[in-house]
Amino acid sequence: MKKQLLILAVAAFSGMALPSCKKEIGNLNNPTVEDFLNNASKAQLNNLVTGIESGMRNNLPMYLDVVGVIGREMYRFSGSEPRYTSDLVGAGEAQLDNNTFYLTNPWASRYRVVKNCNLLIEAAENSTLLTDAERNGYIGFAKTFLAYQLLLNLNMTYNNGIRIDVADPENLGPVVASVPECLSAISTLLEEGKTALTGSSNTFILTSGFETVGGPDGVVKVNRAIAARVAVYRQQWQAALTALNESFFNLDGNFNTGAYSVFTTGSGDQLNGAYFPQNQNGEVRVAHPSYDTDIEANDDRIGKATLRTAPASQSGLEGDRDVWVYTSAVSPIPLIRNEELILIYAEAQAQLGGAGLGEATKALNKIRNAHGLGNLPGNLTQAQLITEMLKQRRYSLFFEGHRWVDMRRYNRLAELPKDRPTDDVWVQFPLPLTEQ
Repeated sequence: MKKQLLILAVAAFSGMALPSCKKEIGNLNNPTVEDFLNNASKAQLNNLVTGIESGMRNNLPMYLDVVGVIGREMYRFSGSEPRYTSDLVGAGEAQLDNNTFYLTNPWASRYRVVKNCNLLIEAAENSTLLTDAERNGYIGFAKTFLAYQLLLNLNMTYNNGIRIDVADPENLGPVVASVPECLSAISTLLEEGKTALTGSSNTFILTSGFETVGGPDGVVKVNRAIAARVAVYRQQWQAALTALNESFFNLDGNFNTGAYSVFTTGSGDQLNGAYFPQNQNGEVRVAHPSYDTDIEANDDRIGKATLRTAPASQSGLEGDRDVWVYTSAVSPIPLIRNEELILIYAEAQAQLGGAGLGEATKALNKIRNAHGLGNLPGNLTQAQLITEMLKQRRYSLFFEGHRWVDMRRYNRLAELPKDRPTDDVWVQFPLPLTEQ
């Protein structure tokens, strides 16, 4: 970990000028930390913002792969990498390795972004070239996405913990191995980010991935959306509803309004590695067979798993439907979007009970109707509504990184299918070797 954080965070910017940004953001060639900490200009701070947004994409497809495989959403078949069908599904005596690409690559990428966020906070605090409102905008942006990156790593290692305080690479804080404590710290960062963003003057520049939420001025709403996700993870149902009301949540709105990581074919930019063409051989992602067998008739979300011309198989596992969520090499990957927020609303209301059961039913019917399904009965119990909510999350948020986390937080991992008798469903990843 220390070695990772000692690498200049700005090195992650190299060759990532993000052509999809609204305008050019300056030269990113060979910057140093000192350049940013010594009275940074807005152009330099915007370079850091660009680096953060760009870095959030790094190894994101791998993160979706590994949590998707463990959560039995899909299988990743690879002619060159058998560990997708051994370690990740616990084949035989296989275990999750603490020093292997499927853990260390996404973990390190998230902490590189965390480093950039800490650098942006320090640079903004040190700059005399900003108004207080402008400074708060940069700090609020940084704290929002610092919290988001920590949350993704916590999703992986869970009870094995994460490092929260990594601002000083020479004096790292301890690994915090308490999920409630980690979530509390992440929530605090989001609250601090909200406070900074409220009334700020946002002079930072973002890609088109934030257009539907209002660009820079919409970051505070994204902050609140992420806070709502964290609140349901913490089982703080009323806090989740409060955060939703401050976000871009809209029960009648477009499901795809939200914040996204974007990809382009521009020179030096990167493509979406979560995209594989249909009917491909060799490197293949197939939906778990239960995706098809469990889905209701007429549900249009079957289109997220399209029927192959021939099944694909590896190591005794087989699937006949390609994962078809990201349908081109430039498809954006959501950080968070309105369809998830509607489902968070349904979850919080169902958990609160009473009149909330009616609100949960209303929200779930919004999801169902939009995907070709009829209304639920009006007399479902709280337990039935929660099961229905998890089912709708499974299909609405397929291959967006949620299924494993959802089943774990409801103590339902035992319900996930195991297609070979000696397979396992893991609860969490080990802490990476570099952290020990």
